[in-house]
Amino acid sequence: MNCDGGYRIGTILNNTNDSSNLRSYLRLQYAITSEHGSWVFLLSPLLIGLFIGDTFTFASFFLVIAVLAAFLIRQPVTIAVKAYSGRRSRADLPGARFWMLVYGLIGLIALGGLLIEGYAYLLALAIPGLPVFAWHLWLVSRRQERRQPGVEIIGSGVLALSAPAALWVARGSMDPLGWWLFLLTWFQSAASIVHAYLRLQQRELKTTPPISERLGMGRRAMGYTTFNLAAVIMLSLASILPTWLFVPYAIQWMETLYGTLRPAVGFKPTRIGIRQLIISTLFTLCFILSWIAT
Repeated sequence: MNCDGGYRIGTILNNTNDSSNLRSYLRLQYAITSEHGSWVFLLSPLLIGLFIGDTFTFASFFLVIAVLAAFLIRQPVTIAVKAYSGRRSRADLPGARFWMLVYGLIGLIALGGLLIEGYAYLLALAIPGLPVFAWHLWLVSRRQERRQPGVEIIGSGVLALSAPAALWVARGSMDPLGWWLFLLTWFQSAASIVHAYLRLQQRELKTTPPISERLGMGRRAMGYTTFNLAAVIMLSLASILPTWLFVPYAIQWMETLYGTLRPAVGFKPTRIGIRQLIISTLFTLCFILSWIAT
């Protein structure tokens, strides 16, 4: 009886350990990035390309899955690099490896679908992402990945390549319009990143500075959004872009002007991030509607 009791207790403990290990693998910190703002830099170009393409095919489905898998795998790989460089416990490695395997397999299946559908040329769009990702991991290993606006702007350019990819898959060919969508979405993302850094800089102020100092702090952010708005207006007047496409860029320009004149003194980063998310979402919706309405 003691032997049977000991066997049952051992079995229960083993099952409990297995369940605990499974739960540790399923922790969100291994699977989903904590940088929630990065989602908009992925989804905005992707949605714009899909909607302007005006057709959702099996290839479009495979593309969305492949793009999401490539984006999500960044989190477990980053955790693994932190573990190997001593920034995190080696106990995090099994969970990180599990999600690397999951996202890797999903990505390969989706990629296979794209190849079968005849879109092998889309692989070229992934090439710029490799050195940028390697650069990010190198910074992670040296504890230098935070407050790197240059890396973030270049990284947003890589994510903006999902716009032409989505358009080309929808239309079945490499429509030159795809490169316009790439530039339009990348420049918007770059302006948004610069504006976010302005707001984070402002939150460290003790009091609201004089107007001249506020304008000086916001000069770079205003320069980005002013360039974007002016360029879109001129291209629209030249009948290269839709007539009403200036509207989303005007919204971003006004937000940057407001942020320059009304500093985020003492704001929490979460408050800044939520407002950025709202403006970026509004930009995406207005971009799509402005294009479709023309």
